Amino acid sequence: MKLSVVITTYNRLALLRRAIASALNQTIPCEVVVVDDCSCDATQDYIHSLIEQLSISGESRLVYHRNQENSGHAATVNAGVTKASGDWIKFLDDDDYLAPNCLEEMTKAIALCPSAVICSCIAAQVDQNEVELSRTPVVGPGAAFYIPQADIHYGMLLELVPFGTPVQVACRRDAFLQTGGWDSQLDANCDDIDSWIRISQFGDAIFLNQCLAYRTVWSGAYNHKFSLTKRLNTNILIKEKIYAFVDKKHHSYLPSFEEIKNYLKLHWILVAVKQKQFSDTLKMGLSAIIYWKSWLILLSAVLSRRTHTKNTYLRKIILINS
Repeated sequence: MKLSVVITTYNRLALLRRAIASALNQTIPCEVVVVDDCSCDATQDYIHSLIEQLSISGESRLVYHRNQENSGHAATVNAGVTKASGDWIKFLDDDDYLAPNCLEEMTKAIALCPSAVICSCIAAQVDQNEVELSRTPVVGPGAAFYIPQADIHYGMLLELVPFGTPVQVACRRDAFLQTGGWDSQLDANCDDIDSWIRISQFGDAIFLNQCLAYRTVWSGAYNHKFSLTKRLNTNILIKEKIYAFVDKKHHSYLPSFEEIKNYLKLHWILVAVKQKQFSDTLKMGLSAIIYWKSWLILLSAVLSRRTHTKNTYLRKIILINS
């Protein structure tokens, strides 16, 4: 199995150097595809010099593609996957980086589940000085487990199986291409989650309970430019897409979409209050606060994440014991 790391970048050379190094220094060899969204800094010169250095030592695994014009995050990801030659794609934004054994551990798990099309790991959130702030939670048993395809979207809908951001995720290239790639209409605002939803219709999902990726939390991150109201509206759109994919076996006990919608409003109202963004709170409407089923879904999701309460409708099958 050949892996390609696709790194998207735009005018962030200082951060890009770290991302590239983390991909080139993996414990197993991989192709590294850097896709430049028409940067106007020194990115192009740096990559060309790096390719030249690698060629002197006989290496040709660094591929560079530059968009002819600034096209946005989603289109840049799509260009990178098109240029890649790996069977599996590991996504990486320029401000994030990988643990040295990330691809090796993913490869081990994928080998044990040939029907998988997507794989995710735990990530550490770090500040600009690489100081760890938090980690994404453990979501299942063992060092690695898989969820059968028929259960994935049910788990996603109730937030029991969060795949996470691009730094956490790898997918099979053919499944990615079958979906048509990332949607530019969602550019940098759930374009990744939208992709995971569509890829997951083609096979099983693997989760590794190992911290193999690092996501930088900082003011320059793309998602900081969206208002909470816009994020709520996109969240509703994403949940509607997931709802349509939930296997029929789960329909008899599935909450109605109106209940899911009210739960999302409640969640983002609470986020807005916590951040003291009261104008956004009013725009979202306060009716969800008095809708008891909204609180029930919220409490159920929080309880499942914090206590690892087993959901009898969601199968999690161990691949690698702890």
